[in-house]
Amino acid sequence: MWVEADDRFELAAPAPLNLVCFRHRGGDDLNRAILDALNASGDLYLTHTVLDERYTLRLCVGQTRTEEEHVAAAWARIRRAAEGLTV
Repeated sequence: MWVEADDRFELAAPAPLNLVCFRHRGGDDLNRAILDALNASGDLYLTHTVLDERYTLRLCVGQTRTEEEHVAAAWARIRRAAEGLTV
């Protein structure tokens, strides 16, 4: 999985279906900043939760016409957002 292949991120829970819970290893403030930047961009929309007392990002892939290229583009956008932020 792409999240596991990027040392900056970690899975926060198993992803057996269409909801992926993950977080940047940089901490809660950075994860909040990533979420805010992505949601403000209009490129994609993530939600969040708290798992094990840590702020966690959630990406839901649920539209019937979604293809791998769409998910890959979303992941690339998430990674770019993380690169451009410092907290």
